[in-house]
Amino acid sequence: MAEVSCSRVIRARPEEIWAVLADFGAAAGWADGVDHCSLLRQTADPPGVGTARRVQVGRDTFIETITDFEVSRALAYDIAGLPPSVSANNRWTLLPDSPTSTVVTLTSTVRASHGPLRRVGERVLAGIVARRSRALLASLATASEGVTV
Repeated sequence: MAEVSCSRVIRARPEEIWAVLADFGAAAGWADGVDHCSLLRQTADPPGVGTARRVQVGRDTFIETITDFEVSRALAYDIAGLPPSVSANNRWTLLPDSPTSTVVTLTSTVRASHGPLRRVGERVLAGIVARRSRALLASLATASEGVTV
């Protein structure tokens, strides 16, 4: 298993950032690189654990299913659509930094189930995920800063 975390201070309150993250079917509206996003299954209003979305990134399609949903604090989801021997999970955490800013951390976990190069593959994938995480954090900052809830 390989885990990578990236953090960023965003000039917005946790509730303002949460408004963007919790709109689970709208990632294409704020996340650079996401071409299309739609809800497949919504468990409640607002969405919670078990809610799933389809995410299109170029020719790749992923299904992301919420595994943890703590309002204004944490959002985690499993990612399906990777090669069969690989599983991944993303976890967003929000921690107030000041009355007008929040530390947002995106932690991604990558697991390869078998193979002689499993650990090397996990580290390579973790590096790719880290680059993507930094881009997602930047997109979230752009979408959240200046939003009022």
